[in-house]
Amino acid sequence: MQTASYLHPFSYCSYRRGSVKPDGWNKLQIPYSSQLAEKVALIGRPQACKLLRPLKETRLCAVPNADDGHPPVSVLEDSNTNHAPTSEGETLFSKWSPPRHLWRGLSAFILAGQVIIRTLKGKVHWKNTLQQLRRVGPNSAGVCLLTAAFVGMAFTIQFVREFTRLGLSRAVGGVLALAFARELSPVVTSIVVAGRIGSAFAAELGTMQVSEQTDTLRVLGANPVDYLVTPRVIATCTALPFLTLMCFTVGMASSALLADGIYGVSINIILESARRALKPWDIISAMIKSQAFGAIISIVSCAWGVTTMGGAKGVGESTTSAVVISLVGIFIADFVLSYFFFQGVGDSLKNL
Repeated sequence: MQTASYLHPFSYCSYRRGSVKPDGWNKLQIPYSSQLAEKVALIGRPQACKLLRPLKETRLCAVPNADDGHPPVSVLEDSNTNHAPTSEGETLFSKWSPPRHLWRGLSAFILAGQVIIRTLKGKVHWKNTLQQLRRVGPNSAGVCLLTAAFVGMAFTIQFVREFTRLGLSRAVGGVLALAFARELSPVVTSIVVAGRIGSAFAAELGTMQVSEQTDTLRVLGANPVDYLVTPRVIATCTALPFLTLMCFTVGMASSALLADGIYGVSINIILESARRALKPWDIISAMIKSQAFGAIISIVSCAWGVTTMGGAKGVGESTTSAVVISLVGIFIADFVLSYFFFQGVGDSLKNL
């Protein structure tokens, strides 16, 4: 019995059940026998045939098979099959999904709204809030104060040396006090907290998300926003102003000691100059800034944590991205708040 040793596209239908391959091919293992004559009527050349039943047209290909010595027949559906026409809207937007950074940014705003609403309703887990407050405040005070001390000494070296040459040593304290109160203390403190606390928030919530612990809270009837997000936001916004005030004090003290010990500018002169230059609004603005920075750090870190996907790699990417976005948000907010808080203010050094 001769077998087909070449590939011809021809129409064929069979009642025998075939195997469906994962790529969509239907494969039928049948020998080339007289059964084909009973099911198809060949007309002229072997390429043309006439179907005895109104089935959709398919394409057959002979594929060598070493199992039984007969060439198996692979059935491939014709690509010209007519389908129902789809609308242009489905073609353009059926497979479109928004970029990840876009829906993550939207999730941060939605999460902020949920936190505000749940806080106003009084649905706050206070025990967890106190734990997070101790973590953000006392546990972060050491690294914040150490950073503020060295930043203050670095600025003192630059200001005192130049001002002393110009005979303006009495203005050193006022310049340092304004720089620390308005910009350095809230920004430096927020950067340290973003690196230490914001990354921890994102990593913790990201791990809970990929391990489905947040789903477990929902099954147990607890709202993850009340239990996980709101305590962290409240703790960060509450502790950061006090850390900023402490950093301002330590920064000024380190600056005064360095100026007195190295450049011969008396501590009393620096403190008196700072007292004349500072206004109550300078301290209040620093506290407001630090609260805004704390809200940015906590909201962004928690939002990036609860939207984590992809296991351990996703947790690492979310943590890094949360810190970067928090720092960018801090710098943008600092510019906006400084523009509105100190617009038109420029006579602080007149009394020195």
